[in-house]
Amino acid sequence: MPHPRLTLALAVLEAIATLAFAISGFVEARKNRLDSVGTFIVATVTAFGGGTVRDVLLERRPFYWVVHEDYLLVVFGLSLVAPYVLRMLSKLSAERVLLVADAIGLGLFSISGTSIALDAGMPPFIAVLMGVITAVVGGILRDVLCNDIPLLLRDSRPYATCAFVGSWFYLLLDRLDVDPIYSVIAGTGFILIARLVTYKLEIRLPH
Repeated sequence: MPHPRLTLALAVLEAIATLAFAISGFVEARKNRLDSVGTFIVATVTAFGGGTVRDVLLERRPFYWVVHEDYLLVVFGLSLVAPYVLRMLSKLSAERVLLVADAIGLGLFSISGTSIALDAGMPPFIAVLMGVITAVVGGILRDVLCNDIPLLLRDSRPYATCAFVGSWFYLLLDRLDVDPIYSVIAGTGFILIARLVTYKLEIRLPH
């Protein structure tokens, strides 16, 4: 059984990550001039796509978005107003919102996915891959739906790499018996900061 505090921390993490990725979906939908229906589809796929693939691979039922129907309802409600709210943002502001929301979701989902895989009895390397899948698949599906080359493939600045390294950092802290709450916060913070810093400094992976 996972530590009760860890269970609570992961629940909070996934709620925040779901909202963050939904926001990134709203921004992309707005850039592509989608209506409320299209906005809901893109936001839902972005928010729940990675977790659904993780649940399929780990044979977890029911799916995360079925258990947390309230999150789905929140995304639905926000989809109705998001196009009007985002109209007030400039193009530069929208890009910044997308970057920050995407980085938050990347960090939070990476650590929660890794922890869930560990709890399912997966070995460390597989658990880390599950964390990366949880974090990046939603964004890939978002870009595909919006007819873009996925950010993961067109931007050589570290993205999945941040999730991969940060998940290993989380595992290291876990092996050192650091308090689960601190391990989660540190792992998430590492990924978030690494993504924003490498983006800002134009650090790129070799071609």
